[in-house]
Amino acid sequence: MKNLKLKICGMKHPENISEVAKLQPDYMGFIFYEKTPRNFDAEIPEISLAIKKTGVFVNEEIDLILEKIKKHDLNAIQLHGDESAAFCAELKTLLIETEVEIIKVFSVKDDFDFERLEEYEAVVDYFLFDTKGKNKGGNGITFNWEILKEYPSEKPFFLSGGIGPEEVEAIKKLKAYFEENGKGNLLYAIDVNSKFEEEAGFKNVDKLKEFRKRF
Repeated sequence: MKNLKLKICGMKHPENISEVAKLQPDYMGFIFYEKTPRNFDAEIPEISLAIKKTGVFVNEEIDLILEKIKKHDLNAIQLHGDESAAFCAELKTLLIETEVEIIKVFSVKDDFDFERLEEYEAVVDYFLFDTKGKNKGGNGITFNWEILKEYPSEKPFFLSGGIGPEEVEAIKKLKAYFEENGKGNLLYAIDVNSKFEEEAGFKNVDKLKEFRKRF
C-alpha cells in the first residue's frame, strides 16, 4: 500500500498468525481483553521483525500492560478503553527508553468532538478512530468518515471500524482528500478485523491478499 500502512487486528490462532504474517502487514494486533472472543492467550509465533506486534488493551492496569510488552516483545500498544491522558502520560514515561508506540482509540458514530484529542497530543504516537458499538471493536460497521475531513490535529491516525473489500474506493477517496490538502501523512493506516474473518480471531488469508492488491 503506497503511503498507507495496514494493521490486521484480532489475531488469535498461532497457525493463522503465521499465514497472515506472510502477507507482511505493517502491524498485527493481539487483543488482551477477556470479554472478547478474540482474546489472545497463546504464544505469538515467530514472525517478521518488520511487523509491529501490537497489544490491544481495554482499561487495563499499567503493570499488566508492561508485563505483556515484555512477554510478547510488543512494538506498540493500543488503548481501547477510557484511558485518561494522565494514564497515557504515565505509560509513555515508563516506555521512554523503548520504541514502543502508543495508539489511543476513540469511538465515533455520526459526529465527534475533536477537542477531546488535545490533552492526548503530547502523550501518544497515534490516534485510532473506530465505530462506536456494543463491543470494544469488531462490530463490523463503519462510521461517518466525512467528519474526519474536519480533523484538526497534526497527529497521524489509524482508520478502523468495519473495513472490508467494499470500503476500498471510499478509503482511496479519503486518502486523496488529505493528499490534495497537503495532509497526506495524517491518514497513516487502516485497521481491519471482522470483515476478513471465518470466525472470531481467524482470518481468511485469501481475502486479505486480494484486499492488499487493490491498493
